[in-house]
Amino acid sequence: MTVPHQQADAEAGYLHAGARHGSSPNEVDARGSTGAGARDATKAEPALVVTQLTKRFGERIAFSQVSFKVDYGEVFGFLGPNGAGKTTIVRTLGTLIEPTSGSATVAGIPLSPENGVAIRQRISIMPESPGLYLRLTVTENLEYFAGLYGLHHPDARIKEALHAVHLGDRADDLCGGLSKGLRQRVGLARTLLSDPAIMFLDEPTSGLDPVAALEVHNLLIALRERGVTIFLTTHRLEEAEKLCDRVAILNTTLRTVGRPTDLRAQLFAKGLVVKTLAPLGDPAALFATVPSVDSWTSEVPGSYELSVSDVTQAAPELTRCLVAAGADVLSISELQHSLEDVYLELIDEDVEAAAR
Repeated sequence: MTVPHQQADAEAGYLHAGARHGSSPNEVDARGSTGAGARDATKAEPALVVTQLTKRFGERIAFSQVSFKVDYGEVFGFLGPNGAGKTTIVRTLGTLIEPTSGSATVAGIPLSPENGVAIRQRISIMPESPGLYLRLTVTENLEYFAGLYGLHHPDARIKEALHAVHLGDRADDLCGGLSKGLRQRVGLARTLLSDPAIMFLDEPTSGLDPVAALEVHNLLIALRERGVTIFLTTHRLEEAEKLCDRVAILNTTLRTVGRPTDLRAQLFAKGLVVKTLAPLGDPAALFATVPSVDSWTSEVPGSYELSVSDVTQAAPELTRCLVAAGADVLSISELQHSLEDVYLELIDEDVEAAAR
């Protein structure tokens, strides 16, 4: 299908050149795929292996000596402040720019200029803006990109992709008439066309309202259940906690990698939160009688945070002491640290501001 340039909205223009020539820094999806990327991948090896990868632009360091692995079927979150290098890493692993040093293997293929086409046949990249042609229908957009990717007779693949993102009944709608959330779904459908071994999603919910973001979350959860490997960059910490099997926190250098629950356990002591109807008369004396309580703080009357050596041992002991002291206990619960707490513990500077 031929698309006149005058029909293309300005936002999508770079996709046409990038997908066809493979040389634009804004190239977006796999090129020349046979649709076998995910099916033919060697699942015994990691989907991504990154070793001491570094990218400099002149004197500025985008990211430095980054190393991590991502397994097939994993949702891997990449977190960090603006300017930390998240998008640059996606562009590097997607063969859009070359690293300064270090090495990587993407879908089983060594990252190098001569392997660029082979890697792009096995991956797809969805940028923050999906870059659709707004005067074309959903199906016409997917037909166009399927042609750029070298897919022959793509009707079945398009139907499958639309079904995956729950847009089968909107196939004939103009993209210009869709909400931003629905356009993001079309963008996800486009990334599925080539059956990629790895999907790189760069801020897929940026600018979406809570309802639209929830729709995208549900789609990503469904893709995870299907075993799709997803590399997700996001600023939304609650999004990463909800969707990701593991997360990496980047601030030019990699600060940590792990499961959110493991990171919380590594960085924070175990604790309990005690709430009483009225403030305790002598909380220091009372908590001193509980051997498993190491320390305590109180910033709000009637609410106490306790560091404990063993939650399962401390909670019953503490309950008995409070009842014996005549305290009106409202609740005793385990102190839960969020991924935001982990992030703030590790990220203490504004990289973007420092670079100005």
